[in-house]
Amino acid sequence: MSRRTRTSALGLAALVLLSGCAQPPRSAIDPSALSAPAHWRHASGSDPVDTAWWQQFGDPVLSQLIDEALTHNQDLRQAAARVAEAHALAVAQQGAFWPSLDVGVGGARSRSISDVTLKPYLSTGHQSLFQASYEVDLWGRVDALARAADSSEAATRAARDAVALSIAASVAQTYIGLLELDGQLSLTERMIASRERSLQLVRHRRAIGHANALELAQAEAEWHGSAQVLPQLRRALERQEAQLNLLLHRAPGPVARSRALQGLTPCPWPDAGLPSELLRRRPDIAVAELQVAASDAQLAAARAQWLPALRLNASLGRTGASVLRGDPFTVWSLGGSVLAPLFNGGRLRALADASAARREQALAVYEQAVMGAWAEVEVQLNAQEQQTAQWREAVAQREAIAELARITGRRREEGQGSALDVQQAERQLLSAEQNVLSLQAALLQNQVALFRALGGGWRGDAS
Repeated sequence: MSRRTRTSALGLAALVLLSGCAQPPRSAIDPSALSAPAHWRHASGSDPVDTAWWQQFGDPVLSQLIDEALTHNQDLRQAAARVAEAHALAVAQQGAFWPSLDVGVGGARSRSISDVTLKPYLSTGHQSLFQASYEVDLWGRVDALARAADSSEAATRAARDAVALSIAASVAQTYIGLLELDGQLSLTERMIASRERSLQLVRHRRAIGHANALELAQAEAEWHGSAQVLPQLRRALERQEAQLNLLLHRAPGPVARSRALQGLTPCPWPDAGLPSELLRRRPDIAVAELQVAASDAQLAAARAQWLPALRLNASLGRTGASVLRGDPFTVWSLGGSVLAPLFNGGRLRALADASAARREQALAVYEQAVMGAWAEVEVQLNAQEQQTAQWREAVAQREAIAELARITGRRREEGQGSALDVQQAERQLLSAEQNVLSLQAALLQNQVALFRALGGGWRGDAS
């Protein structure tokens, strides 16, 4: 072995030894095992969560509106653009596995003074050069950065799915609210008509001396109180339509409806499955998990910065000048370098500590997302159970009051009751119908929230 070769080998060994001594201690971060609940306290149902869960409501207009929102919504458009950005960055990072090839061409013309003849002369020089460089990934740094980019891309895809699920739920809840306002408007108009008839009846009885001024004032107050609700409901309808049009990326205007709220029968309870299954179903949990994976890879890449980097370089070119004989001629070089950190003022250690801290943050976000998801599903399951029971009792009460109104009307026809009794029974029935309408809307809204909490059976595509 020549002296030059021995010197190079000893230098390389010294660099490796020094870099090994400079490595930071390995991170002691250990993901804490999350203890999943054994079962839901309020779980029920047997049907699995459907991907297009909104179709279970049986309203074709609702399905059309959600499809339109998933196509034109601007939040989803931004999410898709972020996916495209992350994909481009991942592709760019994959390029680090390949050599870097560059080619250049240059030329120059100059006028100088000869040192020998002291006369000016013109010279023309030209050069063409091809260069290649490559970093050998000895310690997996490039691979770790590529894995981090891939995980970040997958996280943006899951985030897009989370946005899509949120948009579908928002459209469904806004549409249900719109149908509820339609029902409230119809019931209010019926209530106004009923109280107007009562007012006319009291006026007639007042004219013949069978009612006093207090009864007349009370009937007028009830009629005016019902009449002032109509403008409020119409304004609320316009605001609800505007909110829905915003989700659909439409210009302001009316929104078509195919049926009344009563036509949306509450769906059978979806099967919540085991709590652990929620980790694979909800896209927001997938986002948090993939961000932990990305931070893991970034931490590995930061640690690899402490190790020597091996780079290979090569160049080949042609150069020449008009004053030289044999012009042009070929030039080339071939070599490599090993560079290891020796002293950098603690910069690499600080960067590794920052990566470890970011990984700890991502892990905390993931654990919080999982715990929040379990709590959210439990709350929605409980609300579904309680609201279903309340809605059924309200329906039974409405049927009882409807029977009371029917009996009161029959007694009036037989001459055993008064018209005021009939009006009172009718108002009680309208009030019961309003209560059923509100409870049914709340039940449907909670069911949408339950589908959303369960991940909606969402399955994002692979594109």
